[in-house]
Amino acid sequence: MNWDDTGFLLSKNRYNENSIIAEIFTKERGKVSGIIFGGTSKKIKNYLQVGNLLYTNYNSKSVNRIGYFKIEIFKAFTPIYFDDPKKLNCISSSMNLIKILTADSQRNEDIYKSINDLYKILEEPDWLKRYIFWELNLLSILGFNLDLKQMVNKEILDNKTVYFAKSSTERKLVPNFLIDKDENQENIKDLLNGLKLVGDFLDKTILKPNNINHPLTREQFVNSLK
Repeated sequence: MNWDDTGFLLSKNRYNENSIIAEIFTKERGKVSGIIFGGTSKKIKNYLQVGNLLYTNYNSKSVNRIGYFKIEIFKAFTPIYFDDPKKLNCISSSMNLIKILTADSQRNEDIYKSINDLYKILEEPDWLKRYIFWELNLLSILGFNLDLKQMVNKEILDNKTVYFAKSSTERKLVPNFLIDKDENQENIKDLLNGLKLVGDFLDKTILKPNNINHPLTREQFVNSLK
């Protein structure tokens, strides 16, 4: 099996002294794992940053054996944010979410496009607010739609509109910007509450039913915002 494609680097792990195993989300074939020989060399490892877009040539003797990549840098997104820990953690968290939530070798152009969209979002002044909707969209692409408008009750408290999601066991405040999507939002507390709300949905609906722990990279991202 031999093919060429472009893809975003989702993860990398040392395979031996000179090589790594990488997971790349490709445009035409979805998530694919392979060995990169010489992946620890200075020539290659500098652009093997999680989140970078790579040109990939893949070879495998059979569909049942792991193949190997020959790669070239297509676009180095991640180094742009080396001096911005919040956005760097955001990229790491996003790539890890895609890694753990997608199946191998399943083409999904919507997810590939969403990664491109992520880098456009990071250029915006209100990137964090937009990123929260990016996570919600990712979950929706994967078939887990959190339709907050259908879940909340609207109340007026002290002349302010507030939204609550009710269940048999709790009454949870929902930040207004998640419902009134055109609302400006600069309050970090509300943004963190929005991230927590999405994280709770992720845990309850996807991760815990599949015995997957909440990803450390997302926790690190949220903590970097505090």
